[in-house]
Amino acid sequence: MKTSSYLLSLALCAGNAVQAANWTVGQVVQTSSGQVTGHAAFPNVGVSEYLGIPFAVPPVDDLRWTAPVKYNGTSDINGTTFGFSCPAAPQVTPSLEKLAATNVTSSGLQILEQLGQIGDKFSEDCLTLNVWTKPQVGEAKKAVLVWIYGGAFTTGSSDNLGYNGQNIAEQEDVVLVSFNYRLGVLGFPGSPNGTQNLGLLDQRLAVEWVRDNVASFGGDPSRITLFGQSAGSASVDYYSYAWVEDPIVHSFIEESGSTFGPAGGLGAITSAAAETYWQNLTTTLGCGNSSSDEASALACLKAKSYTDVLQAAAASATNSGSGLSTSFGPTVDDVVVFANYTQRSLAGNFAKLPLLLGTADYEAGLFKVLSAFENITMSDAYWFLFDDVAFTCPCATRANVSISNDVPTWRYRWFGSFPNTEITTIPYSGAWHASELPALFGTFPSGSGVPNSTAEELEIASYIRGAWATFAKNPTDGLSTYQGGWPTYSPADVTLARIGYNNMTGANLARGNEYDGACSQIVSGNVVSGSSGNSSSPSDTSSTSTAPTASNLAPVGTVTTSSAELSRIQPLVTLALFAIAAMVLASS
Repeated sequence: MKTSSYLLSLALCAGNAVQAANWTVGQVVQTSSGQVTGHAAFPNVGVSEYLGIPFAVPPVDDLRWTAPVKYNGTSDINGTTFGFSCPAAPQVTPSLEKLAATNVTSSGLQILEQLGQIGDKFSEDCLTLNVWTKPQVGEAKKAVLVWIYGGAFTTGSSDNLGYNGQNIAEQEDVVLVSFNYRLGVLGFPGSPNGTQNLGLLDQRLAVEWVRDNVASFGGDPSRITLFGQSAGSASVDYYSYAWVEDPIVHSFIEESGSTFGPAGGLGAITSAAAETYWQNLTTTLGCGNSSSDEASALACLKAKSYTDVLQAAAASATNSGSGLSTSFGPTVDDVVVFANYTQRSLAGNFAKLPLLLGTADYEAGLFKVLSAFENITMSDAYWFLFDDVAFTCPCATRANVSISNDVPTWRYRWFGSFPNTEITTIPYSGAWHASELPALFGTFPSGSGVPNSTAEELEIASYIRGAWATFAKNPTDGLSTYQGGWPTYSPADVTLARIGYNNMTGANLARGNEYDGACSQIVSGNVVSGSSGNSSSPSDTSSTSTAPTASNLAPVGTVTTSSAELSRIQPLVTLALFAIAAMVLASS
């Protein structure tokens, strides 16, 4: 940590107790970005909401495709509205006929509209963050939760209504921070000799801003938990391997994503492939080819509008036979994203901080609908295998990495499925990918045609929200005594928390590897084999040893799936994981 940043943090911490005692909702807060004025959140009017705070110099014009630069300012900042969303992938609109054919519910329509970023305003000047806090009550120095949204690295924004942090700040006595990061070709360009993984570097800079400024909002910079879902969860895991020496944060929460899954290391692009995609882009935009001067080609591309760049990226990907989603995403540079996470794991070369991780019981419930928009339908067995390959087994592997290195680890499986969170009823969407987020953030769909929350749903939501906050406050011991106790994870023991299981509140513990019986062996980010399995009939397999060897980082399970079947599922994994980026729903 730089001395100036450290002194700033100390000064802000010293003034924090006085601020808390006399805190006025929405009061002006001095930050390294300037003086920020907030307002009362609605409906939680006791929560101070600060929106759209710049943490990086806008990456526009000549700064496009460069590493983020810290923003320092002294001007007044109006923190009452969200900043721009980072430009996402070009999107298409499913027809009303397709919506009807897939039986999307009123709840599902709201959820998919949020994921499709209906009503967002886009600009490259998008590197802003948001803070929700309630310093006038509770701890003088509160634990901090920093949220990273998902969206397959090609879409997503912190202004998504489903990610609003006011309910967590109101109910759990923590500070909640969210931020934007660059996406797609603008965040992961693949340019030769250029800086890669700009979106991940944006995330790091946002965390540095939180470290330096959160004390002024009543937060404790020594208790920061980084958490995310899907690509946001993979981002958390990337972070844990990239900033080993100075992680800043003190714990991680990973929801449905890791370096061992398709949204993580398995989906990372090689530098050679990234260069090819980039050269296809320059050719499409008339800025040269593989033999052109790199500096001239880059200058030409920087002169183009971002909308032209996004459209050309889609066209060049189509012409090259690769999907847009797989062309511009996290790229192996062996600085932020690495070629072999298994070896790094075995060497203990990652931030050994407490980890809470898990998956939804039926992740495929969302992807089946998105794939239906693409006129793709598959069997139930296929979707169960999809869940194993894309989510359950990577999660199990990542859990084994931590426990093999004696890191306090908690693992969950989300079973919550409620009338107002169902995307479809025929087929039943179940506990779909991201279905825990309405409960966690307290942002359930509501309005015309949407059922009210059930009493059980509200209790389960309170449980998961409290669990996440308890972990953030004390990641080494807090969950051990939380509402009856939740033990650290062990594959052989009754330590897996089944949240929302059979509509019950509490941990509802099961044997650690009870749902891993169909797991593939995953070595160096490559799916070797697997079998179709699901939550209704878990296999009874032997437990995984915790000794750190390559053979036992992967879960042990039956191996019945042929290589041909796996070769068929991998393209669909890629398609489904990134299908959200190709979807915008018309307002109903």
